[in-house]
Amino acid sequence: YGHRAILQGIDFTVHRGDVVTLMGPSGSGKSTLLRLIAHLEPVDRGEITVGGRHVGYERTDGGALRPSRHVARERAQARIGMVFQQFNLFEHLTALENICEAPVRVHGERPEVARARATTLLSSVGLAYHADHLPSRLSGGQQQRVAIARALAISPRVMLFDEPTSALDPELVSEVLSVIRRLAE
Repeated sequence: YGHRAILQGIDFTVHRGDVVTLMGPSGSGKSTLLRLIAHLEPVDRGEITVGGRHVGYERTDGGALRPSRHVARERAQARIGMVFQQFNLFEHLTALENICEAPVRVHGERPEVARARATTLLSSVGLAYHADHLPSRLSGGQQQRVAIARALAISPRVMLFDEPTSALDPELVSEVLSVIRRLAE
């Protein structure tokens, strides 16, 4: 950022089924790396591929990477699910509607199919009876579980969690971690 270099010399591969944890002090670039993978931040140098393909970048005839003209479509095709530290739920949508939003609006899924999957996902994170609740009526742990279900609704190839428990009260941490543990299994 500015003249400060972030994420120098990082080189790793994550295979299907791998669970990877990034650890480091505050400000070390963990969230930035996740945002780069999801193409929510631009890459200055280097490259990131998901499933062997660049997300939001294309090679020029000279071999350099340049931003693609079809970033939104490529981001959708990459199917990267991201759960943000602050949940980022749409406050005017119910839990069920939050989960249906991307499958219907981004991926063109039929609303009834998205709704059936969303209902199943809410049940899988223990929120079957909260489908019609707005985020303001849910606890922090419940909101985070809706955010996890929302990320899963697109059938992601990659799931990114940005400090999924940092905004939660200590008693809610185990609730969210158990959902993540079940996903990993």
